[in-house]
Amino acid sequence: MRFRLKPIAFTLLCTFAHHAAADTGLPALRMDRTFMAMDPPTQETPSFVEADHLEGKKENQIEATGNAILRKHGQSLRADRLLYFQDTQDVDAQDSVVLEQGGSTMSGPHLKLNLDTSIGTMEQPVFYLAESDGRGSADVMHIQDKQHYTLDNATYTTCPADNQDWLLKMSGLEIDRDRQIGTAHHAWVEFMGAPILYSPWMDFPLSKQRKSGFLSPVFGNTIISGRELTLPYYWNIAPNRDATIAPRVMTNRGMLLYNEFRYLEPAYSGEIHLDVLPNDKLTKQNRRRMALQHNQTIAGGLSGSVNLNSVSDDGYFQDLSNSTDLTSQSSLLQDVALNYNAGWWNASGRVQRYQSLIPNSTPYKRLPQLTLNANQRYADANLMFAGEYVDFAHPTALNAKRLATNVSASYPLVNDPAFYLTPKVALRSTYYTIGANNPGALPNASRTLPLYSVDSGVSFERDWKLFGGDYLHTLEPRAFYVYVPYKNQDSLPVFDSGQAGFDFTQIFSENRFVGNDRVGDANHITLALTSRLLEQANGRERLKLMVGERFSFKTPQVNLTTPATTTNKSDVLLAAAGQLTDKLDFDSALQYDPNLSHTQNYNATAHYRSEVGKTLNLGYRFSRNTLRQSDISAQWPLFNRWHAVARWNYSMQDRKTLESIVGLEYNRSCWTFRVVAQRFVVAAQQATTGIFVQLELNDFVSVGVDPLPALKTNVPSYTKLNIKPTSKPSSVLR
Repeated sequence: MRFRLKPIAFTLLCTFAHHAAADTGLPALRMDRTFMAMDPPTQETPSFVEADHLEGKKENQIEATGNAILRKHGQSLRADRLLYFQDTQDVDAQDSVVLEQGGSTMSGPHLKLNLDTSIGTMEQPVFYLAESDGRGSADVMHIQDKQHYTLDNATYTTCPADNQDWLLKMSGLEIDRDRQIGTAHHAWVEFMGAPILYSPWMDFPLSKQRKSGFLSPVFGNTIISGRELTLPYYWNIAPNRDATIAPRVMTNRGMLLYNEFRYLEPAYSGEIHLDVLPNDKLTKQNRRRMALQHNQTIAGGLSGSVNLNSVSDDGYFQDLSNSTDLTSQSSLLQDVALNYNAGWWNASGRVQRYQSLIPNSTPYKRLPQLTLNANQRYADANLMFAGEYVDFAHPTALNAKRLATNVSASYPLVNDPAFYLTPKVALRSTYYTIGANNPGALPNASRTLPLYSVDSGVSFERDWKLFGGDYLHTLEPRAFYVYVPYKNQDSLPVFDSGQAGFDFTQIFSENRFVGNDRVGDANHITLALTSRLLEQANGRERLKLMVGERFSFKTPQVNLTTPATTTNKSDVLLAAAGQLTDKLDFDSALQYDPNLSHTQNYNATAHYRSEVGKTLNLGYRFSRNTLRQSDISAQWPLFNRWHAVARWNYSMQDRKTLESIVGLEYNRSCWTFRVVAQRFVVAAQQATTGIFVQLELNDFVSVGVDPLPALKTNVPSYTKLNIKPTSKPSSVLR
């Protein structure tokens, strides 16, 4: 039987009109149930009511019983019994009531709701919030409108159904779906039934948005600084601006105030740090750190950048940082630059200096440094220009101005995918104007040298069936010849140049020095062979082997250090790398001295990752008379939900551990527990040890010291196992 009741249709349309018409085309007609469809008013779409039984009661009252459903565009109200009052527009729903809106649901035994104002109450509600995947319950829910609710004596958790490992309990909970914020009053967190955290006022995001408020406190302890407590406050100033203010109290030193401000605009972005520790009790001095990074697009191809870093004393990072990246710094960059990019040419200007963190060491300043580079093709020839002007300034060492230019032209005689032959000619010139601090009375000087090179190579390919797979096998021989005449350069100063490392990148370069202070004489040819094994289906490089050696027709004479040998044969370079399986890859390189019949350098790494949270990394580095280091790291499942994470970096040369980290992780469906210990060397006879203990309640709050930055730095391919991404911050406390 079909009923039509236009007053009900009009009321329901007013109540649910803000949702899209997703279900309009569904007839929703069932033979075993009474169905009511309301014709829409002008320019409105209809609402639907289904029930096993539908009848008019008293005047202006309609009753739907038996699996009653009121539905409009993805929103629905279900109950065993629905009573509608036409004159007041009230609905009284009883028994197995479920109110669903936007993926979130509220269910309870009794609901009173005004369809016009959307004001109502639900007794003993159980709710689910789609935004946070959170759920909870309460004694009473007061519905203020479609987006705002207040709950009395409520609980909240992100644990799945039938799991209450942790609960947020509160006397009152306000849910604001417009702002996507939940606000709790007189709230405490229970973990495994035990209270671990209390706050008279707490708010948290219902979605992954940022919001202002106190973050979780961080507790810690170090041998030197003593017990520590950090209480960060996050300020979400605007969608493109935020700040973090974090007082860090150390019992043996005092209070360090950490300040970070970030900003992002269409034309510029950056961040500012200012950390202050007044009157350190141990060092008896005021200590501070300042950092400014700013990048700006000015107009067209014109841009600028500022990178300023400074600390109050050389030991700032060793004493106050728990990151190996910071404690190992030897200098801090202070740089202001202006850049222009016109496509085929670009120019830059900068002033640059460094704050040295090594006593009695002062790097040169560049006041200023100007560069001009151009690259243009003409009739298949590649024409290049590189120019640099630098004013080197130092309080005690030699000062000078240096102008260096490099003009070159190359032309591919053969440019085919299987074969190439490219000769090149260049002219390198350098001019010095000597300035202050010149006790040796060095005169102004210059150097101009031509350069000739020829680069050539061939690629041979064949199809190869191997171990049941289809592969492409290549052989790629390469020959690279360089000629630079000798010119004595002993009288020229050295400001920012040094001997380049010997590897497969440098062996095909034209100068064996980095920087513009030295141009190495050369009359040599480099021969190399590369072989690859590529999967035919996807081009994946399963294996790559390389071998190369340089042969000099005349012994090089320009040197910055005394060469170990004067032979005309270079060391032999060997390399092997590849992805042997989908789970295992490796990389290795070896430098062998055939004249002395020993290995000069060797490094090898292997990575095994079979699944998320199951990775093993092995590494070894060797440099004759300098270092021998092994490096092992892993993240590995143990039993049940326990995972181990570890890294051991050991110096065989010094017979000591340089860095070690070991920890355990326990992961449940809605929380993770981590305990991690880390030790690393910060100076020759000094090491720092730290212990991280953290309990993370998924998508809500973390209690303790966060070990994730240390784990991600030390263990390649480390994966956070409770992988729901969270934005900063995940929750806030007051």
